[in-house]
Amino acid sequence: MDLELLKRSAENRANELGLTEYELYFREDESISASAMESEINQFSSSGSSGICFRCIVNDKMGYAFTELFDEDEMISLVDRAVENAKAIECDDEVFIFAGSEKYEEIEQNVADIPSAAVLSKKTLDCQKALYDSDERVSSGTESGVVAAKTKIRIVNSKGLDLKNESGFFGLYAQPVVRDGENVNTDFAVEVKPIDEIDECSLAKKAVTDAIEKLGATTVKSGKYNIVFDGAQMRSILSTFTSVFSGKSARLGLSLLKGKVGEVVANDVVTLTDDPFSKENPMRTSFDAEGVATYKKHVIENGVLKTFLYNLSSAKADSVESTGNASKASYSSSVGTSPYCFHFEAGEKTLSELFEAIGEGIYVTEMKGFHAGANAVTGDFSIESAGFMIRDGKKAEAIKEFTVSGNFFELLKQIKEFSSEVKYGIPSDFTLFGSPDALVTDMSVAGV
Repeated sequence: MDLELLKRSAENRANELGLTEYELYFREDESISASAMESEINQFSSSGSSGICFRCIVNDKMGYAFTELFDEDEMISLVDRAVENAKAIECDDEVFIFAGSEKYEEIEQNVADIPSAAVLSKKTLDCQKALYDSDERVSSGTESGVVAAKTKIRIVNSKGLDLKNESGFFGLYAQPVVRDGENVNTDFAVEVKPIDEIDECSLAKKAVTDAIEKLGATTVKSGKYNIVFDGAQMRSILSTFTSVFSGKSARLGLSLLKGKVGEVVANDVVTLTDDPFSKENPMRTSFDAEGVATYKKHVIENGVLKTFLYNLSSAKADSVESTGNASKASYSSSVGTSPYCFHFEAGEKTLSELFEAIGEGIYVTEMKGFHAGANAVTGDFSIESAGFMIRDGKKAEAIKEFTVSGNFFELLKQIKEFSSEVKYGIPSDFTLFGSPDALVTDMSVAGV
């Protein structure tokens, strides 16, 4: 594929039609995954896609068209389709083709080629073996898996912008099933690093140890409890309610944070950061999907709401500058808004010190059903959970089958302390969520 030739073909057709504001967005995605059950690979998939999106402004409307065909005639047709599509747009939002930022951060990207199928399969099976070797109670249903992805992006437009980015990641997960008589439990552990830096034995041992700890779990009485949320659960809560930090959502009345920039919306220990350059996120980028320079920002700083997240159109509607958070999930997607490495900043105490601070309460290590049990508009949530009792400042017996209920906006004010370690998940496109363990007071728990 000669991208420069395709680019010239599209530009020539745009000039013939008298277009003065247009953009070509090229994206190529590769991904590969494998999983193992018992002692053999049970699933393997490899996918790739590449395409070009052409956007142009016609009579103050933005027309889109995209293609996976890379030839000169298709580029001409691509431009023509975008022009026709612009005529059908009814949205009144102001639209932009961006000329470029004054400065773009220089990012060190260490993007390795995606490992071969043989290497990925071996890593998966080695992890699976490590799980079974960890404890005789590891049984059927135990699973290991790997995922690797790589993305290339280029944006060029009629205003002279020409930007490129390449990023990718590798991740390994372990999900053991442990049995002791009729007691059965599971756990999930994941690590995102270059493949040669991941110790599958250490990952497997952690997952198995955590699963065994939950065997023989009992129930808990309903009531109000102080809770320590494990960082992985806290980041799931943040992920579920991320839309409330979107400028467009606030403008449309879909966030109760509307009109509260500059006001206290959380306890002063809460600082929520969006960092496109974080070393914790392998999917780093110096520009967003519209070509605006990205930068590190505090969305909440010491409890005060500092900004929403914006792309160009949503920023214009609020008479502010774009925060460089325009996003496209693929070459064919329209422009939306997403965070990058979105995380609560760490505190100073260890997890054990949080237990000591709470004295009596619950340590929540598992939450499931966010898709059905949470409302991002109202902030309300009611989530099936599991974890451990905290007694005399120490982790005690495992508990299960209880529901934690609350409201996200109130939760931000109920957070009293964070632990000193931020726990991150697996990137989803360019977004990665993270959180330390969080001590939260006075939460409603429905048990027996």
